[in-house]
Amino acid sequence: MSLQSVTTDFVGPDANVRFEDWTGATWGPSEAPVVVRFNRPEAAQYLALSPGELGFGRAYVSGAMDIDGDIWSLLNLGRDLGGIRLSSEQIRALLAVIGLDGLRRRPQRPPEEVPRRSRFRSHSKKRDKESISHHYDVSNDFYRMVLGPSWVYSCAVFEHPEDSLEQAQANKLELICRKLGLQPGMRLLDVGCGWGSMALHAARHYDVDVVGITISENQAELARQRAAEAGLDHRIEIRLQDYRDVNDGPYDAISSIGMFEHVGLANLKRYFETLREQLRPSGRLLNHQIGRKPLEPSRIRQPYRNAVARNGFVNRYVFPDGELHEVGTIVSAMQELGFEVRHMESLREHYAMTLRHWVTNLENNWDTAVAEAGEGKARVWRLYMAATSVNFDNGHSQVHQILGTRTPLAGSEMGRSGMPLLYRWTDNLGHAAGEPTIDLDHFSASGHKPMADSAP
Repeated sequence: MSLQSVTTDFVGPDANVRFEDWTGATWGPSEAPVVVRFNRPEAAQYLALSPGELGFGRAYVSGAMDIDGDIWSLLNLGRDLGGIRLSSEQIRALLAVIGLDGLRRRPQRPPEEVPRRSRFRSHSKKRDKESISHHYDVSNDFYRMVLGPSWVYSCAVFEHPEDSLEQAQANKLELICRKLGLQPGMRLLDVGCGWGSMALHAARHYDVDVVGITISENQAELARQRAAEAGLDHRIEIRLQDYRDVNDGPYDAISSIGMFEHVGLANLKRYFETLREQLRPSGRLLNHQIGRKPLEPSRIRQPYRNAVARNGFVNRYVFPDGELHEVGTIVSAMQELGFEVRHMESLREHYAMTLRHWVTNLENNWDTAVAEAGEGKARVWRLYMAATSVNFDNGHSQVHQILGTRTPLAGSEMGRSGMPLLYRWTDNLGHAAGEPTIDLDHFSASGHKPMADSAP
């Protein structure tokens, strides 16, 4: 087999993909929506020596391979990045293409790749800080280009497919505030506060005092700046602090939006116990996290059943030590550790849409993003976000919001959850969150305050 025959065999003879190699040879439909360019022989080496998503990622991030055009049409051929697996015959053919010299002289791994690390102490405070810094301390300006003026790096909530990303992120923050039942004067802990958008929304629209914690120095610096510029620094405190070190409760409510993937199976007990101890009786916790489908019984091997593939692209380039859990595992852990789970909602399709918006933002700002963070980092984020969007579209990844209360089980308040009999959290959601024409940097809604009966 030649490189042409390998690629044709992999994508299928009718796939609408065009290929080019470093010799100038081309094959595939001339009007294909996506063109894969093998710029250097190293592309074939990466694919042959790591025949799967990691080799594919290395070839793309290094620049040995380009993907021009509609990246989703290529990724959908494998249904997701993890579906890029070469057969033994295809691997042998690629080895023949690179020859013995190519086998001996292995190409260097891109500098953006994190070396494979031991599982030992994978979620210590020191290692978690290193992992968070790898992902979030890329550049605030880079994230601004990707995320847009909402500065929210988690799944948005779309009332309508045509909603702007900024409107959908405002919808999400408003929805979480309603689920938490925020009222003026309450005290909110925002775990993994990012660049401060949840804190700003809650303080501005619900008159609550917010403590936001993060272990990303870049995030903490900008979140404090945004709070000061909004005139809300008297209501918002941003701390550079690990969740395990919070000890100044009680809080009336706790939000954890998009940080749970960094907790790890070994720390689930400590995580939920810590948050429960910081929450007042009848207070609410909203845990918003990415999850996965249950594994087939034959593939389950404790204690690593919940980990992201250690040799996969995401773990080595995006989320070192990241772990995804099945939603039942999370619900059971919450209930075992003192929470009464009152509501669970899947937002899977919403995250696929959110990621597409982020990829579009990155592609529209490509040259500036490359100048800010480097071409390798920009390539990592384009491939990661596009592949993850396909993952959510196909149901291979999930995202849930789980609401729990610290319901007293003894004393005069025994059994009182503080929850309403019926939930109407999404009524008039977009209007309450702010129209698309509002000041999107702060989600200012012309002095809008939620009506008393709009909160649960």
